[in-house]
Amino acid sequence: MLLSILMLANAACGASSATTPKAIPASPEKKSPIDKPGEWQPRSGLAQLRIWPGNAPNGTFRPQPAESVQVYDDPGAVGGNSEAVLNVAVPTMTIMPAKGRNTGTAVIVFPGGGFQKLFIGLEGTEICDWMTTKGITCIVSKYRVPGGDDFWDAKTKRQITPDIPRALQDAQRTIRLVRSKAVELGINPHRIGVLGMSAGGYLVAQTSNILTPAYRPVDAIDKISSRPDFAIALYPGHICRNGGSFDPRLPVKETAPPTFIAQTWDDAMDPVCNSLMYATALDKAGVPTEIHLFAKGGHAFALRRKDEPVGKWPELVELWLKQIQML
Repeated sequence: MLLSILMLANAACGASSATTPKAIPASPEKKSPIDKPGEWQPRSGLAQLRIWPGNAPNGTFRPQPAESVQVYDDPGAVGGNSEAVLNVAVPTMTIMPAKGRNTGTAVIVFPGGGFQKLFIGLEGTEICDWMTTKGITCIVSKYRVPGGDDFWDAKTKRQITPDIPRALQDAQRTIRLVRSKAVELGINPHRIGVLGMSAGGYLVAQTSNILTPAYRPVDAIDKISSRPDFAIALYPGHICRNGGSFDPRLPVKETAPPTFIAQTWDDAMDPVCNSLMYATALDKAGVPTEIHLFAKGGHAFALRRKDEPVGKWPELVELWLKQIQML
């Protein structure tokens, strides 16, 4: 079976000579968005907390405008539109408590956006709205962009890989911070998982395998483990590099947590070789891995396409969480 997966991975990678993010953002936008100045705020009643006690380490990739919000047309969203966040310099986490029976499980969600922006509605709060109905405490990560990791830079018209992984710094810190607040949040510190889409799926892979702090510790919280207890990567990117090579900056280790992966064969933004190569590497390392590949659904399907096979991934995740005894 492993040989079959390898053959599929090679075939999928060979279909495209450039599998790093394209020269356009990983975006579900249909019409020109409306820009709103000011920092993104969650809906009333939800707590948004800064994750660093002072300024975030290493600042931003380059001087940038103040944070703002793009509102774009999205017929599948409540109200017909959704939000993306631009120019995040102050990373935060927004806590969405479990509804009904609290299972003690928590999930930190990393929205995608090509490390250029964060689709915090489609791939953040909407995902948490679903998870909280399952008794899961859900946390939306607002990590630093642009330049949190490799991204297409419209100013220079080229792909840039920053020397400092600021998005990983924020992701590791968020996991530690959530674990430090386990009693306060009513969760089990050994039942904290991560879920990410597109670029956020790459953060899932990074936090699963890179346990050495990506920043200099700032307080006692940084002594706490940043290893997630389970991981869910949806249409991940950045793993399958140009020419179909595996990302050399991503060490896949046997210490990685049980992992669930889902993607579509017709994903034109992040080719399916990202999932195939990552699943194969996890399998080689002896990490329990479940992968689902759907014929159609494209990129950024999130909780859309509910009447199609790809729309059943939330049910598959729920079954898998029960199987690994996290629900």
